Amino acid sequence: MQVSFQNQGPVNQLMNLAQQIGSQQALANVMFGDRAPQRHVEAYQQIPEMQPAHRKDTDAYWADKIAEVMRDQFGIKPKVNTYSYRTPYPLAYDLIPLPNRYKVPDFTMFFGQDDTSTMEHVNRFIIQCGEAANRDELRVHLFSSSLSGLAFIWFISLPPNSIIT
Repeated sequence: MQVSFQNQGPVNQLMNLAQQIGSQQALANVMFGDRAPQRHVEAYQQIPEMQPAHRKDTDAYWADKIAEVMRDQFGIKPKVNTYSYRTPYPLAYDLIPLPNRYKVPDFTMFFGQDDTSTMEHVNRFIIQCGEAANRDELRVHLFSSSLSGLAFIWFISLPPNSIIT
């Protein structure tokens, strides 16, 4: 059952939000003391608890609700999510351990603008990887370390999970 107050001012909006959070009686006591109106207390008790199944879903739900109240009542807009980089290969590739006592080499950098062909660079990269070149996933994981300039920009602009071995 949805409860709505006749005056939808900021206080009542926050009371509605607090109802859903589950601190109904405490909020009424704080706001009205011992003389909390019975109609509010009864209305609070009629609202079913809304609890999404997963913690992540719960956090996102309440973040959206709080942002909505801030935007509607106070004109405050939350920060827009900024761009976050996602690798063009599966995240599991980052979890694969390097060979025992392996030291990541200083790779010959490929800029994509000189006379070096891509075939030459890839072959040089595989040779420089040494023992790590035995696993495709490690080669993919290490490959970005050998790119710079436009070649690196190309690599980071690939869609997530577009490189799978």
